[in-house]
Amino acid sequence: MSRKPELKGRAARLARLLPSGGTRGQAARAPFVLLVVVLLGGGLIGLLVLNSALSEGSFQLDDLKQQTKELTDEEQALQRDIDAYSAPQALQRRARELGMVPGGDPAFLDPDGTVKGSPSPAPAAATPLVLAPEALTATSGGPAAGTPAPYAEPSGPAPASSSTAATPTTAATPTPTPTPGR
Repeated sequence: MSRKPELKGRAARLARLLPSGGTRGQAARAPFVLLVVVLLGGGLIGLLVLNSALSEGSFQLDDLKQQTKELTDEEQALQRDIDAYSAPQALQRRARELGMVPGGDPAFLDPDGTVKGSPSPAPAAATPLVLAPEALTATSGGPAAGTPAPYAEPSGPAPASSSTAATPTTAATPTPTPTPGR
């Protein structure tokens, strides 16, 4: 009669809960190992997807930086053109091409109606300018603007003013360069 010695207390309860067979312990370990392998594989795949998304974003960022640089260069070229066209010498040359003359002495009106200063008319242009229809369409926006009647040259020489009618010099006037691609 060989019986297992009876265990008392906690050890007895523990022995009843845990079976003594070795195969059942290995079978209980298999789902845990499978779960760990699946979690590790999923983590690696997630890292791969994240890395791919980050590198794609990096390429897009490089493309956008290049596009920004090109647009900045174009903006600077356009700003140089604007500055050249709005320079005082360029405006004066363009005004003379259109037949404009410098204004005379100004006069100012006070709120009570009195005139301050001595007004004088603008001097006439020394040599009248005859504009070709091509020049008018280039400055007025197109052929829809219409062509005015040709300018008739006066019979006598125009009176020259002493201080306001200076001879324009076009050598010092900067000529704007057109922007490539425009």
